Amino acid sequence: MENMFCFQCEQTAKGEACTKVGVCGKTAETANLQDVLTGELIALAQAVRKNGNRDAETDSMMIDGLFVAITNVNFDDESIKRFIQRAKSIKNDHGNGELFPAYDLNNIWEEENEDIKSLKSLLLFGLRGTGAYAHHARVQGYESDEVNDFFYEGMIALAEETDQEKLLGLVMKEGEINLKTMELLDKANTTSYGKPEPTTVSLKIEKGPFIVITGHDLRDMKLLLEQTEGKGINIYTHGEMLPGCAYPELKKYSHLKGNFGTAWQNQQKEFDNIPGPVLFTTNCIMPVKDSYSDRIFTTSVVDYPGMVHIGDDKDFTPVIEKALELGGYDEDQDFTGINGGTEVTTGFGHDAVLANAGAIVDAVKGGDISHFFLVGGCDGAKPGRNYYTKLVENTPDDSVILTLACGKFRFNDLDLGTVAGLPRILDMGQCNDAYSAISVAVALAEAFDCGVNDLPLSIVLSWYEQKAVCVLLTLLYLGIEDIYLGPTLPAFVSENVLNLLVEKFNISPTGEYAKDLAEILG
Repeated sequence: MENMFCFQCEQTAKGEACTKVGVCGKTAETANLQDVLTGELIALAQAVRKNGNRDAETDSMMIDGLFVAITNVNFDDESIKRFIQRAKSIKNDHGNGELFPAYDLNNIWEEENEDIKSLKSLLLFGLRGTGAYAHHARVQGYESDEVNDFFYEGMIALAEETDQEKLLGLVMKEGEINLKTMELLDKANTTSYGKPEPTTVSLKIEKGPFIVITGHDLRDMKLLLEQTEGKGINIYTHGEMLPGCAYPELKKYSHLKGNFGTAWQNQQKEFDNIPGPVLFTTNCIMPVKDSYSDRIFTTSVVDYPGMVHIGDDKDFTPVIEKALELGGYDEDQDFTGINGGTEVTTGFGHDAVLANAGAIVDAVKGGDISHFFLVGGCDGAKPGRNYYTKLVENTPDDSVILTLACGKFRFNDLDLGTVAGLPRILDMGQCNDAYSAISVAVALAEAFDCGVNDLPLSIVLSWYEQKAVCVLLTLLYLGIEDIYLGPTLPAFVSENVLNLLVEKFNISPTGEYAKDLAEILG
């Protein structure tokens, strides 16, 4: 059997590394092809540095190539081979390609110095996460030379840098660049689709034809809504696409009806014999079961063997035809969230929250709000993630829970009432909307004339894949302390690097929820 090495996600085998087959479902061949692609991107970066000819073509290749290697994005070997060939061709077109062979990532995975290995892994996985956010901004026409330049700088460092202090500096710079990328994506989304508005979203699926759209790409959602308008097909979001229901230019479509199912890791159960097609726009696809394999469609960098892929023309006709063929449910279906709730709310981005900033500040000063909790991040299937549900359920009645990303599905259907005229659970959006949470924290700190670390704010993060890594690096770049991270610590963080994070930022692993809550409120 072919061997592999992958420890980039939280569920990696034995908490150490997947070496035969990925827990995510990817084969050793797929994992190794992703490493080859990454090696070609490093060579491309070296060639571009040598010849000084970075351009739109090399930027696109760098960003998409990084995105392809994120967990649960691309399982199709032939698709990855095409990306590899494209990277080689672009490298050669930009001169002296033969001088820069693909870098062998085994040089990192087999690095004897565990701290160098750890820092390079942090840098690479952060770059992959930021690449995903840059991709989403870029397809909407928004990009930054500063952000794009750093992809080349970071990739070259993976091959050439051996100084630990310089690598640590690049890891912190990755956090800075990711903040700028999230800000860029926020601008792209709000300019294109309006500022999110607090919106109640039903979990009921109405009878008749429907399409489920999942992932993160709001442009794909807009195009699907346009192409299905007037065709008698309802649209439902899934997973991280839920916040799309809060954007004015998306929610204006009357056939955007609500949200299907819960978090991404439940899809094999929730999609079982679903009478409608599912369109995957970004990561979070799991190995597809036979009971719904004829109704899965992919687009952009997402690919899975045997599934119909929608190309750059974004013609969703095959998806529409499949929806009409399957016909949907004969009667309305009443589904619930993980905790039995029948609806969820979303749309509490930084503009919506800060519109109430005066009332929030007064409520804190008056003793009506005691504490803010930011509880969010990636969800996953490993046991122990009910920690986040229990934590939220037991927070004080006069506290506010800010949340984002798919980790919110652990508790976003709970009815925890209101405080100071606001719902106690405020869904700020997708994982990239950590920018919103940061904006709110900074604004509150300014209002109270203190630092963010002096606010009655505690951050409890769940992580699964590489976008959570780059968000964490952003928080560390900003100097935010006392973060709780779980449900387990990353396998790629060495003991010395972990000790550094503990010493400098007081980052802690999650433990028993009651004990952690007592420490937070103590």
